[in-house]
Amino acid sequence: MSVVNELLEYQNVDKKLREIEQEISASEERKKYLQAKKFMESAREKLAAQDKHAAALRALRDDLIRRAEDISKQIAEYADVDEMVEEGGDVLFYKKNAQVLLDRLRAVKGELQKLTADVNAAVEEYERYMKQGSAMQKQYKEYNEKYKELKNSRAAEVQTIGKQLEKLAAAVREKNAGVMEKYIAKRRDGIFPVLVPLTNDRCVCGMDFPLAQQGKLADGNVVECENCHRFVYKA
Repeated sequence: MSVVNELLEYQNVDKKLREIEQEISASEERKKYLQAKKFMESAREKLAAQDKHAAALRALRDDLIRRAEDISKQIAEYADVDEMVEEGGDVLFYKKNAQVLLDRLRAVKGELQKLTADVNAAVEEYERYMKQGSAMQKQYKEYNEKYKELKNSRAAEVQTIGKQLEKLAAAVREKNAGVMEKYIAKRRDGIFPVLVPLTNDRCVCGMDFPLAQQGKLADGNVVECENCHRFVYKA
């Protein structure tokens, strides 16, 4: 039996294994498990970012409170403005300064209102994230078990196919060990089918095979397609 025929036999069995892998990969159990797993892995960074944001809000709040207190103290100095005027002070100067201080105080109060809204939004986001985290923890535990059960339910079948593939691979290696190892590497990279027939002087990907390359396909040999990297054989 030629290398091509043995590889085709290997690929036919390998197809059964791939179908099982695809079925498990596309399962709801795996999707839910990976969704929760991804959330759990990113939770620490997310919480750290929220803590950093909360610290920045606290620092801004403390600064605004300090500024408001300073302005209030300055405004309090004008409580005795009547006496200042009686003593010869410029009333227009006092009024102008008082107005500037009042405008600054209003601006600070406006910033405090905005800060309050930002704090409330941050609290809501944190509570929402913690609620989501609780749900994801439950989902992770539930679907981790279901995913394991699904894989275990096909384990015997996978093991049987694996033994068949080992036997077939040994036969291929006796003739061309390099081709077998390359097949396994291509399969691992997601290429399937790995071995395809030359049709109308072309690979299945549409790549033309010149006569020089076609000549290499004689006697059951294979040639790697430069475009899709599959093994091409002449049927």
